[in-house]
Amino acid sequence: MPDTRTRTPGTRSAPAAPDREFTVTERSQGQLVLRRFLQHRAAVVSLGVLVALILLAYVGGLLWKYDPGQYTPDNSVPPSWDHPFGTDSAGRDQFAQVLRGTRISLQVSVSVAVLATLVGTLWGSVAGYFGGKVDTVMMRIADLVLTLPLIAVAAMLSHNFGGSWYLIALVIAGLYWAYVSRVSRGVVLSLREKEFVEAAKALGASDTRIILRHLVPNALGSILVNLTILVALAILLETSLSYLGFGVTPPDTSLGLLVSEAQTALTTRPWLFYFPGLFIIIIALTINFIGDGLRDAFDPQQTKVRQ
Repeated sequence: MPDTRTRTPGTRSAPAAPDREFTVTERSQGQLVLRRFLQHRAAVVSLGVLVALILLAYVGGLLWKYDPGQYTPDNSVPPSWDHPFGTDSAGRDQFAQVLRGTRISLQVSVSVAVLATLVGTLWGSVAGYFGGKVDTVMMRIADLVLTLPLIAVAAMLSHNFGGSWYLIALVIAGLYWAYVSRVSRGVVLSLREKEFVEAAKALGASDTRIILRHLVPNALGSILVNLTILVALAILLETSLSYLGFGVTPPDTSLGLLVSEAQTALTTRPWLFYFPGLFIIIIALTINFIGDGLRDAFDPQQTKVRQ
């Protein structure tokens, strides 16, 4: 059809606006999780503090001028430039002792978290996937472990097996795996009816492959959150055991053992008590905040963001 629009003489028609091109980039699930985690300021700050504390414990301990077992002529000296955390009655530098105790406490807590998460995740995944009698028997065993008084049983086992840090970690992990199994079972119960599980069965995948390659990776968010919680719980339980005399024993040391040894000097040399206690609080708080950040990052209710 001919253009019937009238133009005023001596004027030009406005050029047509060019079509705008919009590019939509879909973010991967890992990018979405990382973005949501970085938006959790408390978790990001806590992660930085925890990393700095780990570097201080492992690297700073090697560079510090005093060894944990080194005796100096400075007996019961309060915090100073030469001894930032003071010294004990034997002249040992408390800063070196706290760094060594932090290393042992972190080794115990991380070992507990990893072992308990592995065992609990596999146990709960198998129970949730097969269901029926298998689920009933496996979960009753887990419930039996959950009914045990943690500190009493851990103290008894630690006393019988010795006070090495790795034995303490095995004892605590043997009591905490049941908590993880309950969580992983609940996640697997909701995942086993999904379409990708049915597709894997139709393609002839074995039960082991479905559990390890499909169910466990899809439950990774809950697993990571529980792992961080276990780190905090383990370091507090190890502290309690060491405080009661059933945890790490000399020549090893831990933050709980340092607190236990300093309880009699609380009024005369309080720095021996407060500094290891402060490190325990910092580690527990930062790990709990990191766990909160991971929980928000892996929240399935979050909508997918496009840029």
